[in-house]
Amino acid sequence: MAQPEFPNERRRGDRRQRAGGGIKPPRFSMWPLLALFGVLILMNVLGPTRPTKIPYSDLKNRISARQAEKVRIGATTIEAIATDSIRKAGGPERWRADKVEDDQLVPLLEARNVPYEGMAEARWGMVIWGLLPLLLLVGLWVFMFRRMNPTQGVLTVGKSKARIVGEEGTGVSFDDVAGVDEAKVELQEIVEFLKTPDKFARLGAKIPKGVLLVGPPGTGKTLLARAVAGEAGVTFFSISGAEFVEMFVGVGAARVRDLFAQAKSQAPCIIFIDELDALGKARSPGNMLGGNDEREQTLNQLLVEMDGFDPRLGVIIMGATNRPEILDPALLRPGRFDRQVLVDRPDVSGRLAILKIHAQGITLGPDLDLERIARRTPGFVGADLANLLNEAALLAARRDKASVGMQEVDEAVDRIVAGLEKRNRLINDKERTIVAYHEAGHAIVAERVPTADPVHKISIIPRGVAALGYTQQLPTEDRYLLQKQELMDRIAVLLGGRVAEEIVFNEISTGAGNDLERVTELARSMVTEYGMSRELGPVNLAGPRRTQFLQQDGGMPAQRNYSEETAREIDGEIRGLIEGTYERVRRILTADRDVLEVLARRLLEKEVVDEAELREIMGLPPRTHEPPPERVVETPPVNGAGGGVQAAASSATRDDTVAQPPSRGGRGSSRKRGRQP
Repeated sequence: MAQPEFPNERRRGDRRQRAGGGIKPPRFSMWPLLALFGVLILMNVLGPTRPTKIPYSDLKNRISARQAEKVRIGATTIEAIATDSIRKAGGPERWRADKVEDDQLVPLLEARNVPYEGMAEARWGMVIWGLLPLLLLVGLWVFMFRRMNPTQGVLTVGKSKARIVGEEGTGVSFDDVAGVDEAKVELQEIVEFLKTPDKFARLGAKIPKGVLLVGPPGTGKTLLARAVAGEAGVTFFSISGAEFVEMFVGVGAARVRDLFAQAKSQAPCIIFIDELDALGKARSPGNMLGGNDEREQTLNQLLVEMDGFDPRLGVIIMGATNRPEILDPALLRPGRFDRQVLVDRPDVSGRLAILKIHAQGITLGPDLDLERIARRTPGFVGADLANLLNEAALLAARRDKASVGMQEVDEAVDRIVAGLEKRNRLINDKERTIVAYHEAGHAIVAERVPTADPVHKISIIPRGVAALGYTQQLPTEDRYLLQKQELMDRIAVLLGGRVAEEIVFNEISTGAGNDLERVTELARSMVTEYGMSRELGPVNLAGPRRTQFLQQDGGMPAQRNYSEETAREIDGEIRGLIEGTYERVRRILTADRDVLEVLARRLLEKEVVDEAELREIMGLPPRTHEPPPERVVETPPVNGAGGGVQAAASSATRDDTVAQPPSRGGRGSSRKRGRQP
């Protein structure tokens, strides 16, 4: 199929540049600086000394005392050269005084037989000699600037720093991107427009000017943008939002103008602005703190440029951010970034596809099951999965294995979720025993309550900075909604460690502090956000949820919108919910006291107990690892109950002797932390 004709197509020429292949900047050298200091020292040693300025009367007295060897008389100044005896005694070589109308000076000079002559006031040599150090400094600055920026001159700071990939393509296609099938379908329209614009022009359709890729870090937004350029076979301009703004006022706006000028001359092309929030943050109503508004000027120029070019040119602007809530509304209106594509965390099938891509260059063992790994890593994004396989490959290489097996993958998951093992950390027997019973309590409750995620592994091996052990729960499927009973079971699992300590030792430790914090947070959300309280009913008392990023940017927390009496009722409901669940957990662990003792002793003996051994101790049949039937959720929530519940679910078994892994992976996993009282 013939390539379409775009405006400015004939001017493309040899604009192709290899990404990252430009001139390598030379290393910084101290020799020019040392040479400059040497020249300044020589000038100070060899240059003429400045005359000592004295009053006119003092000059006459020195002439009378025959201390002057020669005198020069100018229009406004008089200069006397000292005799050899004065110079040898350490005196100055010359004296200078302002001229005074006096008829006695010349007779005095003749009487003392001192030769005198006229002196020209304009001494350009001395002026140039005085300015020479400054000129040398300016020359050195220009030289070093050119050395550090070999492709730019001193006055080209306003040029765009975009990295350009030419017609040979980015080397990335949609086949290299997995786990974001919906996003690829949305972006296929952009590829078709760049390839066949007549198909859209025939119907009068206008392609969106801007496409904003929104999603958590590590989901592949940049890779997806490069894949669009690779599929379309067009020039790809890549730049970060932070590269527009620098210390010079007006540089950001100038770089925006230069970037769009280059793009228009090389159409069809794609302009990709990574981390758009660094440039497109919402403008404040007024500059209350003073200072310059360089970033806002740059944003204004970007808005103007996006409005000012013809969409028929074939210039597509793509942006990527994980903070869409702080972007300026003018940037998101139709005609600018008028299409937003969500690049979300992959589901189990997406994780499997991502693992297959990253496993292509790794020698896999016969026991390695990628599908099982995909089911065990809910919440992991593409970057997490790539890191997981790389960590497993590193472990296999250190052990001189020929392939990567399931054991290395298990250890890589533990390392990512809970941290590096600290087997050399010294823990006394009493604390080690407390940790064992605490973790055993978590595990037993998780297996006894009906809706908790199954326990995969229990360990009392210290990990990370302050982790003394962990209980790892792995959900069997991706969840979008949680019911009240499921939340109650999660609270029960969180309380299992503290209740086990109280039953066995008749004492409690500081290890359950974070347990109680998370239990209280989850119970408060049930009462105030999800309307799960019988007394208060189906009302939301928490108000709109503020995002973490806005709070970091100085956003005010939502104010309380209920009375003191209602606040007391909320506190009573939260306390009653937690205390009722506490008694439920006590009954479970009291009935399983023998199992608790056996499991704790096994942990003290082996340090790690897996799922099969746990179920054997509890007298339960082995669990099959068949994938569960798919759950159909007609309307997945975004910011409603489902989103909040999922956030709570992702921290289901963390306590102060149990801490949760990073939110990006392993929902329900936990690791133990010790806290000083």
